[in-house]
Amino acid sequence: MSARAQTAINAALGQLGVKYQYARSEPGVAFDCSGLTSYAWGRAGVGLQRSSRTQYSSLPKIPTELAAPGDLVFTGSPIHHVGIYLGGGQMVHAPQTGDVVKVSPVRWYKVVGVVRPG
Repeated sequence: MSARAQTAINAALGQLGVKYQYARSEPGVAFDCSGLTSYAWGRAGVGLQRSSRTQYSSLPKIPTELAAPGDLVFTGSPIHHVGIYLGGGQMVHAPQTGDVVKVSPVRWYKVVGVVRPG
């Protein structure tokens, strides 16, 4: 795993328990899914677009079976959710209204793409 990927993972894990709020990216206050990924990778020095769809369309795709820690995993058709892969079938993400930033199992059958930001 690259140092940037580790930095992004650590930044995201540092926000565990922060509430979900649509269109927010404010550390310690609230995040939506793409807000968390753009914040975390921003801490690693990689600028990402602000929505899950634009993140997916603007970054290099990799085969799902090659997903590595730090990669972004996307679900939905059209894409509407993104999380940061941690390895071992787990990801950190900001799931939905009423929830918080947390670690969850990746539902691989729902994954429509994986990208590698840096």
